[in-house]
Amino acid sequence: MSDGARRLAILDQLKDAGGEFATKRLCAVCAEVAGATGAGIMLMSGDMHRGSICSTDEVSALIEQLQYDLGEGPCIDAWRLDRPVAEPDLAAASSTRWMAFTPPAVAAGARAVFGFPLQVGAVRLGALNLYCDRPRPLTDSEHADALLMAGIAAQVVLVMQAGAPAGQVASELEAGADFQYVVHQASGMVAAQLDVSVAVALIRLRAYAFGNDRTLVDVARDVVARELRFDAQSGEDDPTP
Repeated sequence: MSDGARRLAILDQLKDAGGEFATKRLCAVCAEVAGATGAGIMLMSGDMHRGSICSTDEVSALIEQLQYDLGEGPCIDAWRLDRPVAEPDLAAASSTRWMAFTPPAVAAGARAVFGFPLQVGAVRLGALNLYCDRPRPLTDSEHADALLMAGIAAQVVLVMQAGAPAGQVASELEAGADFQYVVHQASGMVAAQLDVSVAVALIRLRAYAFGNDRTLVDVARDVVARELRFDAQSGEDDPTP
């Protein structure tokens, strides 16, 4: 089968009964084609992690959540570095680049993780995460297939987003997504409190959540409920540990 014919066959697999693209199928096909145990896809814009549009199983969902909460992991690095990132033996990794991410990911059953940027030309949209339940590298053909799926996933996201109003996420992408809007709202509030960028405010939220052994969403809810502030009006010198 030619590359073009194979791409068309994969695109057909991504459509639902009505002939429309479905995010529920997108992650499953990515994992299947690349020979991985599971997959997840996150959207990013600038320095902001928008959230996950799909995941194949509980482990993939946790991997996505950990990266969202901690701001580190294979997809984060793939996005920042604009290249594939691989850790074929997560439990015995020689690098300490993901010190907070690695222990809970391994405990959940991820033994190898891989991140691939989602991009079409110069437009970058996020990253594809793949994991395996045993330590191993991707073969050359699996790596090539993962790159293919990252490209297809990026195109599908653009197609689904095409009809959405400016500044809004298409309802088709939101259907199975976990965007956790409360975190974005809290980031904006903290940015205003500290007179910093939203990206810096998100870092502060993550640091506070990690330092107090809380989830990012829980901390964000406290900020939105005005139970926690990050400026002098908080009554503390600095709420961030």
